[in-house]
Amino acid sequence: MSTPAVPILEVHDLTVSYHHKPVLWNIDLQLDEPSLIAILGPNGAGKSTLLKAMLGLLPIVSGRVDFFGQPLSRVRQRVGYVPQRESVDWEFPVNVRDVVVMGTYGRLKWYQRPGKAEYALVDECLDQVGLTSLADRQIGRLSGGQQQRTFLARALAQRADLYFMDEPMAGVDAATEQAIFSLLHILRKEGKTVVVVHHDLRTVETYFDRVILVNTHLIAAGSVEESFTTTNLQKAYGGRLALLDRAGDRLQSERPIR
Repeated sequence: MSTPAVPILEVHDLTVSYHHKPVLWNIDLQLDEPSLIAILGPNGAGKSTLLKAMLGLLPIVSGRVDFFGQPLSRVRQRVGYVPQRESVDWEFPVNVRDVVVMGTYGRLKWYQRPGKAEYALVDECLDQVGLTSLADRQIGRLSGGQQQRTFLARALAQRADLYFMDEPMAGVDAATEQAIFSLLHILRKEGKTVVVVHHDLRTVETYFDRVILVNTHLIAAGSVEESFTTTNLQKAYGGRLALLDRAGDRLQSERPIR
């Protein structure tokens, strides 16, 4: 008799509050297989809060989060994180290569320093994101898209199995967005799981396998076909209705409900 596979991610009754006011409550989620997942919802719905709470970056009121059947502290190297650009100090005196090599630290002993193998991996990751020629540039002198690619390269250098990305497409041009999503699809083909806080409903069906719809509580979670529906979008976005065509159930536009 085969042993059931351990879920990639399990969230049980997660509740988060600011100043004693709940901003997310009773969130239950389970991810069982490698996929690209979009966390969707209106501004203020708790998308980034959910991601940060799962990663232990925000305190939780109640609940539990398990990664590969264990608490994050035991599998931290298997979990990568790409933060919002706004949360990074871009004046810090480090260059692109310095940032990316940080992704290798988790696999080193406390007394070790990155060596030839680590720097070879860094060069490979820089090449993947198209930043080889900018490896020695200070991070504050990069464009928004280049900054986002830098932190994506750092996450790649970590060689994680589960990645969390907080609005990686915010403020980037179309070419950078396409390049990032191409990499994310490569990661999925390699058996990785990527969870992305995302805001552009028009691209959900193009890029993602699954969605998590939230607005302070969980609206829906599942495949795009099952969960990315007019009914669920209306529940999540309230006064804005996403219009889907009947043939392909594809997002056409948004307009206020009259």
